Amino acid sequence: MGRVRIRRRDGRVGGLSPVDAVWVDTEREVAALAQRISSVQSYCLDTEFHRERTYFPQLALIQINIGGEVFLVDPTAVDPPVVAELFQTDALVVLHAAQQDLDVLQLTCDVRLENIFDTQIAAGFIGYATPSLQSLVQRELGISLPKGDRLTDWLRRPLSDDQCAYAAADVVHLPALHESITRQLDATGRIEWAKDACLELASRPSSLVDPAAAWLRVKDVRTLKPRARGVAQTVAQWREERARKLNIPVRHVLADLALLGIAQRAPKSVEELAQSRGVDGRYTKGSIAREILDAVDRGRDLEVAYPRNDVEEFDRDLRPAATLISAWISEVATREKIEVAMLGTRSDIIEFLRGNPDARLRHGWRADLVGSDLGDLVSGAAGIAFDGAGGLRLFRG
Repeated sequence: MGRVRIRRRDGRVGGLSPVDAVWVDTEREVAALAQRISSVQSYCLDTEFHRERTYFPQLALIQINIGGEVFLVDPTAVDPPVVAELFQTDALVVLHAAQQDLDVLQLTCDVRLENIFDTQIAAGFIGYATPSLQSLVQRELGISLPKGDRLTDWLRRPLSDDQCAYAAADVVHLPALHESITRQLDATGRIEWAKDACLELASRPSSLVDPAAAWLRVKDVRTLKPRARGVAQTVAQWREERARKLNIPVRHVLADLALLGIAQRAPKSVEELAQSRGVDGRYTKGSIAREILDAVDRGRDLEVAYPRNDVEEFDRDLRPAATLISAWISEVATREKIEVAMLGTRSDIIEFLRGNPDARLRHGWRADLVGSDLGDLVSGAAGIAFDGAGGLRLFRG
């Protein structure tokens, strides 16, 4: 392993202080690091990646902090199965805003991390509202993280000292942040709440788009008539599958404007395809023109209804109850210093009112906090009144 001497900004002293990081870019070094990780109870993790020019994300860098020692792993230098060896452990993984990291590791290395502690989610139980890593480190530890270029090219090699410093900073303070947040969660009896919320995140499926549902992501597709929506669905599915096959962004296969134009016209020939709005000569030649027309044929006789969202489908008689519950959830979240969206979203409220036994508000810490109150509000056994001090209070009877 190569040791990289980098420098980071330390807000406590107002200057630059040296930090050692270990550069890992061979199979042997990855295996040695994996062995090291397998012997610890926890470690900290972050990733850098790009997906602007590809369909699947390109994993560019993995930052790992083990007991204060930082490792910068180059996943472009070793095969994904080798990288996956790093995560064959039950150790607790500490991350910040982990959703994209989890997605990237699953899509590129076929790795699912389950035992995680997301400092952003956990911070929501001690009064923070979706904090950035910079703001959380500043407020909890009094340290200013270095500002990096969000448009930096993480795939370039060698990485500059500034890039290494910025990447290392994403994990350098995670152990102290984890300790600080955990201490506060323990003091308030909310550590299990945070663990449950992190487990929810780890259990979510990846963000990979279902090709059959790809048409729903096309801007302005709701304006199409039912028959045109059928064509939009099959052409969008073709576009998604081709993008995956070629590993290029879907917009490089076919622009949204062209997809909508094809859906509206439903062309039967290359000549008609060429007359569709947004379609240029790239799509009217050779096999790609045939593939598009075949996709159009598959959708021509489909009449697809655009799915109504929860609010549109929601029974009008229950909407006042949703408003009431939403107000009380906001009040409890404010009082308990919990991010309101973490306690209950509009979708959570609707599922609760529909009587869904799996509704999140009926289980776990959410039920402990507001479950009985919501049941009483819906049944009429309780009401809400202004408390005269800028808040709300619940009364029964």
